[in-house]
Amino acid sequence: MIYALLRPMLRYLDAEDAHRLAIHALKAWPRGGAKRTDGPLAVQVAGLDFPNPLGIAAGFDKDAEVPDALLGVGFGFAEVGSITPLPQAGNPRPRLFRLEADRGVINRMGFNNGGAEAAVSRLVRRAGRPGIVGINIGANKDSPDRVADYATMARLMAPLASYLAVNISSPNTPGLRALQDEAALTGLLDAVLESRGRHGPPVFLKVAPDLTPADIDAIARIAVDKRLGGLIVSNTTISRPVLHSPHAGETGGLSGAPLRDLAQQRLRDFRKATGGALPLIGVGGIASADDAWARIRAGASLVQLYSAMAYAGPGIARTVTRGLARLMQRDGFATIAEAVGTE
Repeated sequence: MIYALLRPMLRYLDAEDAHRLAIHALKAWPRGGAKRTDGPLAVQVAGLDFPNPLGIAAGFDKDAEVPDALLGVGFGFAEVGSITPLPQAGNPRPRLFRLEADRGVINRMGFNNGGAEAAVSRLVRRAGRPGIVGINIGANKDSPDRVADYATMARLMAPLASYLAVNISSPNTPGLRALQDEAALTGLLDAVLESRGRHGPPVFLKVAPDLTPADIDAIARIAVDKRLGGLIVSNTTISRPVLHSPHAGETGGLSGAPLRDLAQQRLRDFRKATGGALPLIGVGGIASADDAWARIRAGASLVQLYSAMAYAGPGIARTVTRGLARLMQRDGFATIAEAVGTE
């Protein structure tokens, strides 16, 4: 209700300034207590017990400033980052654009973040608190060895992360998506897994929606062979469906409602390519319980959202999870796990 009152004013702010205001507001949010992991929406993925399957995607809390507040507003898990070894400013502003008429967002942020050292200092302070916090790791734009960057991040963040998410699918760092190539990806994951250590947290891989069938098959095979914890499907898209907003011509990654159908199809593609042998995390265009439920029925064990929160506010987490409980009961499933892949 508070967000509904503030939203007309927030529309007049630059989108990135409004985002920073949201982070500051969440810093004042009372920290939530531990959530039940045996409730009706609880699900286990990669050995982790999630109180519900809805997470906040990477990109919202880039510097790990408010993970506990995000858990407190109802998300089952929070993914912070992307975090790079060294601080970097990202691309020039403006670089974040609301597509009001399309319920979408275009961003070309460029992995702007305060770097690993600052993030570690924050994450160390929350050590021992309940809740699943994943850490999304990236490479610096000007790094001479991006694989070494990912290995460094895996080593630094493994002791602090519930899971690590390897982000090689942002369209806003030149050349980054080339790491999805079969040979490059194999070498990258070997380096990350070795640096994480034998007893480190599960590793998830975040992939782009703009992949060919051959890419999908190769990534799925490698992910299964490397025994990853899961695949996050998908990041923003460089494709452009018909859009109606004034900022439709901006370059960058498109997210929100215009991405929904493409992300849903990529999830189906990866479900088929993996044969259900690997957990999938569905993200892209999820804005309602119906969207989340459709992604679960298509094969996602977990789902994430971000862009929709720009339009609906933080209350969207409880709205979606309550709706999921109703949909699960309506369709006769006792658990989320029973519904996965039953489309």
